[in-house]
Amino acid sequence: DSFPVDKANLTDTGHNPYFILEPGYCLQLKHGRATLTITVLSETKKVDGVTTRVVEEREEKNGRLDEISRNFFAIDRTTLDVYYFGEEVDIYKKGKVVSHEGAWLSGVGGARFGLMMPGRPKVGDKFYQELAPKIAMDRVEVVADDVEGKIPAGTFQRCLRIKETSAVERGSSEKIYALGIGLIRDDEFVLTKYGKSGS
Repeated sequence: DSFPVDKANLTDTGHNPYFILEPGYCLQLKHGRATLTITVLSETKKVDGVTTRVVEEREEKNGRLDEISRNFFAIDRTTLDVYYFGEEVDIYKKGKVVSHEGAWLSGVGGARFGLMMPGRPKVGDKFYQELAPKIAMDRVEVVADDVEGKIPAGTFQRCLRIKETSAVERGSSEKIYALGIGLIRDDEFVLTKYGKSGS
């Protein structure tokens, strides 16, 4: 839950085997009539003294906007570890923002940045992705690194499976990441398209 990082090594663009932080890169996942679109924007934001890259997550249900979150990431150019510096959250109901639940920023209110994806993840690794007391305390365990991912976008080998739990919420979720692509499954959501946005 603590990461001895030299912030001078952090940059807002790059990638490691399972996480792509390149402007314009986009993932689209679907579950029934719900769509989750994750886009690496050309925008940056200074958080906790670090210039981070903005990654937008846009969730729609039945064609209606449900939630937009703007997530802030930076990657260590020496280790390729990707760190998570917080998020701005807009939750919608009938086209209007009704809540910002889950929003946090590293360096504000006791929150600290977490590790989103190690540059070289190993089975058994356990770490916090979010460290915002009473708001967001997601933690993960790498449970497998040899999973076959069969999804609408294709079949992928040597995928990474992580189990996600929270210190402030009950339950758990599972995510699967493919080499060179990133997130391909988020519980019931599965990847249907990926690549540069617009392509």
